[in-house]
Amino acid sequence: MLITVTTTHRPATDLGYLLVKHPDRAHSFSVPTGTAHVLFPEATVERCTAALLLDTDPAALTGTRHRGGRSGRGTTGTPEGFTLGQYVNDRPYAASSLLSSALSTVFRSALRGDSKDRPELAATPIPLELRVPALRCRGGADLAERLFAPLGWTVAAVPVPLDPRFPDWGDSRYVDLTLTGTLRLADALNHLYVLLPVLDDAKHYWVAPDEIDKLLRAGAGWLADHPERGLITRRYLAHRRALAGTALARLAELRLADDPADQDSVVEAVDTGADEEAGLPATVDRQPLAARRRAAVLAALEASGATRVLDLGCGGGALLTDLVRNRRYTEIVGTDVSSRALAMAERRLRLDRLPARQQQRIKLWQSALTYRDDRLRGFDAAVLMEVVEHLDPPRLPALEATVFGHARPGTVVVTTPNVEYNVRYPGLAAGTLRHADHRFEWSRAEFAAWAGRVGTTYGYTVAISGVGDEDPEVGAPTQLAVFSSATPSAPEQPEETA
Repeated sequence: MLITVTTTHRPATDLGYLLVKHPDRAHSFSVPTGTAHVLFPEATVERCTAALLLDTDPAALTGTRHRGGRSGRGTTGTPEGFTLGQYVNDRPYAASSLLSSALSTVFRSALRGDSKDRPELAATPIPLELRVPALRCRGGADLAERLFAPLGWTVAAVPVPLDPRFPDWGDSRYVDLTLTGTLRLADALNHLYVLLPVLDDAKHYWVAPDEIDKLLRAGAGWLADHPERGLITRRYLAHRRALAGTALARLAELRLADDPADQDSVVEAVDTGADEEAGLPATVDRQPLAARRRAAVLAALEASGATRVLDLGCGGGALLTDLVRNRRYTEIVGTDVSSRALAMAERRLRLDRLPARQQQRIKLWQSALTYRDDRLRGFDAAVLMEVVEHLDPPRLPALEATVFGHARPGTVVVTTPNVEYNVRYPGLAAGTLRHADHRFEWSRAEFAAWAGRVGTTYGYTVAISGVGDEDPEVGAPTQLAVFSSATPSAPEQPEETA
């Protein structure tokens, strides 16, 4: 697998000083998965190109269990049950985390922006062209554009034909990627270091908590403000929800430190994770699905006439922020089982800076929705926005009894993904869910059946609608149900025990 770095800065051979590699020699380095070679196929005053070539050792690859991808695939990128898969695969040829690791080993000083001989040049943007001729790109050329263009690159991602002899066969999963721009070399290399495994959507080693520090270090100065930071973080951390949540919280804190007034978008990556990860097609008005979902929930609450509202499973507080802005709501409570999520919501709402009267309107409580909590009783309305799909199905009856039976608000608004719509996500593999933490996703018929049963059991009428652009075949991406209390009381199920 190969990366080339080219500059036309004069004298172009100064690239050797920045990379700490002499252009007149070939350099070889032993890495855990093989041998990395650095060559300079051209080195003149006008133009200089450095090539990093990784020659992998199949025997070394078989000793490394690949735990990075969501698909449960092994080091080779093929099903683990395929015996020859550890030898017959694309790993020696397509850029991946293997090449990213070699990059960090061979160009360690350049990644840090250090240059003993040319310190001023290391801190200066120079014209660069980066090329990765074979890159497995889960999400296609469009995703490569979305990831690199916001960083100042002009992106040319050309799909590689499956077989040039048979054009009818179409394109493969690989792209030939060329990036051109004027950037610091350190920034350019860090972009590659992070985004190569993100595009491949796999890692050749087990992702541990220290990967968060690696990501934030390599992403310093650009990741916190990247419009795709949620997708980048989740993929880089191998879709490990706890690690991604921690990393996104730290990125949110960095954004708040840079701009304390940027409250509306600071945790958008946390709140919109499923949509962002699936590669949601752009809506007609370019409004993200997460924003349209909140607007639909707010419209349902207003139509119900509620003034005292619960946001159950409030996460980072995106909906709470919208509720606080509307003076019709006299009491607003956000609950979540995660103390970290509540801390993020508190920072987002800036509770410590609100006037005392405003502070009395909103409360944040730690509470589990599968256990009865008397504090939740007596409210006009409750919202379960993208919550139910995160519970294991056997625990749903406990949530139903807690919310609809014990707390029993006058109105309950529930949103959840429509699994039928998943085929419209270009970046979502067939049969997979929109988020690594989803325990299930319902079809429209399944959601209607669940809502109807809950309504009948607990004395609610139900109205179901869609949120987002309606597809004539598979419906809308999000399903929304409004439960309206029809009877003064309803049966309760036995309380769940720990």
